[in-house]
Amino acid sequence: MLVSAKEMLDKAVAGHYAVGQFNINNLEWTKSILLTAEELKSPVILGVSEGAGKYMTGFKTVAAMVKAMMEELNITVPVALHLDHGTYEGCKKCIDAGFSSIMFDGSKYPIEENVAKTKELIAICREKGMSIEAEVGSIGGEEDGVIGKGECADPEECKAVADLGVTMLAAGIGNIHGKYPENWEGLSFDTLDAIQQLTGDMPLVLHGGTGIPDDMIKKAISLGVAKINVNTECQLAFADATRKYIEAGKDLEGKGFDPRKLLAPGAEAIKDMVITKIKLFGSEGKADE
Repeated sequence: MLVSAKEMLDKAVAGHYAVGQFNINNLEWTKSILLTAEELKSPVILGVSEGAGKYMTGFKTVAAMVKAMMEELNITVPVALHLDHGTYEGCKKCIDAGFSSIMFDGSKYPIEENVAKTKELIAICREKGMSIEAEVGSIGGEEDGVIGKGECADPEECKAVADLGVTMLAAGIGNIHGKYPENWEGLSFDTLDAIQQLTGDMPLVLHGGTGIPDDMIKKAISLGVAKINVNTECQLAFADATRKYIEAGKDLEGKGFDPRKLLAPGAEAIKDMVITKIKLFGSEGKADE
């Protein structure tokens, strides 16, 4: 059964660890992440961008696949199905489709309109027992057509949005989606600390987790980050393993062209990446607590 992300993230804040959000793109992705979370007894959040939802033919298809897969695989750890960087319209669709969590990315709106739309979605989520994430200050890079330049959020604006009653808050602290450029200045811990001082026990979210050094990840967790999003690293690992399989000519050996064999190395590479991240974030074994 899918759950809201609220309880798992409140526990993460109290326990000084973070829960990974791993974005899914198809059946193999979903299966690899669920099996790994179960193996390590870690709560997990499955992230779905609007682009990935469209690719998988719609949010109803995604929700039905995840729910059925959890039942067939006997998944016992807490799992939240979460819309990543949702538009106002996308949020409404995911609520109807049976997701257990949404992110409303209102960062493109003036703060007043962002607040108004966030309030409306908070009321719906409360009624349905869902969790909701809001964003203040754009996250750099590109996430399925949503482009941000990586600015640092205003801590006062973060407090204003947190006080509306969201479950978790994503705040720009110099982080970006995708690969980090060589001249990246790193995370702004001063900004993160100021936000945490004003928002208290509100679980904070770190987007663009790919390529951030481990020591920065651990410091961010110590300053209240309880949810870390991972997508690009899983994509890179999947592509690299698949490329090696084909370059080695294994698709030409016997039934090596069978998609179940062709995609297997990539699926294993995702598992390895998820294991690494769950251990880094400190959530291993936390599903049993």
